[in-house]
Amino acid sequence: MMKLRHNSPSTIAPGIYPMLYTFFDDQGALRRDPFWVQVDATFDAQAAGVAILGLGTEVSKLTYNERTEVLEVVAKRIDGRKALLVIVYGDTITEQIEFSKRATQSVASALILQLPSQQMDDAKLADFFSEIIAAVDCPVGVQNAPEFLGFGLSNQSLIALANDHENFTIAKLECNAVNLESVASELGDSVMLFNGRCGLELPDNLRAGASGLIPAIDTVDKTSEIFAEFTAGTEERADKLYADLLPVLCFIMQGIPHFLTYGKMLAAARLGIELGGSREPSLPATDFGAACIHRFSKHLGPLN
Repeated sequence: MMKLRHNSPSTIAPGIYPMLYTFFDDQGALRRDPFWVQVDATFDAQAAGVAILGLGTEVSKLTYNERTEVLEVVAKRIDGRKALLVIVYGDTITEQIEFSKRATQSVASALILQLPSQQMDDAKLADFFSEIIAAVDCPVGVQNAPEFLGFGLSNQSLIALANDHENFTIAKLECNAVNLESVASELGDSVMLFNGRCGLELPDNLRAGASGLIPAIDTVDKTSEIFAEFTAGTEERADKLYADLLPVLCFIMQGIPHFLTYGKMLAAARLGIELGGSREPSLPATDFGAACIHRFSKHLGPLN
């Protein structure tokens, strides 16, 4: 199989790579402008780069053409000035390889393969990813989110993939810091480990060996500041900033439907984006939930 060539000018560095939200109009159509606003906010926050098409982008609700459109809109706005991490969604090996080709053509800095929607056992899932990784000639890895999706790779299979493929250089985990440390201790420096979960346990993830986080964009200014303080050696300051942010993160990270409703609402409020409509399935916001987001938004201030 011919390998896909990679020609990105950007380099993956440790740091915060916020996942961008997808905003829809009242009829459920995809909106472009909010992606531009979100990309600009990552520059203002001095984030390391941008991530797209993960769970936070509601990728499973987008058509193939819409995923391609998001990729092209974001890549054009970034214009090579920051690293672009692209989550690759698809239920078949062929679909993921084809989208990987699109992503590398759009100058993705690295690809992170997402679990297919059909549940597989550990061995079959490892084979699924191995075939895709072998076809891609760029930095690539896996998003392993068994707590959110109901299945995933074992730590042993994740480590085996990294050992078997030289270009397996990045992984996005969705786990607590203790579990991340157990993977990091096995992989050493061969793979850059990132966690998600909206930024929960940010300082402890860094202590555990994470290279950074891929949280949502709604708190990117705060998570980027915490990362900067921690890596500068002022861990006590990082811990205090994290403690101030923690109530927001705890409220947002209460399962994926809750996160998509209220995290996006917080991002819209802080970025000055009209919230718009949604695509089903979605969790309707309550008056109480909206009041909580209003309070958090007022506390955090504008994100621009």
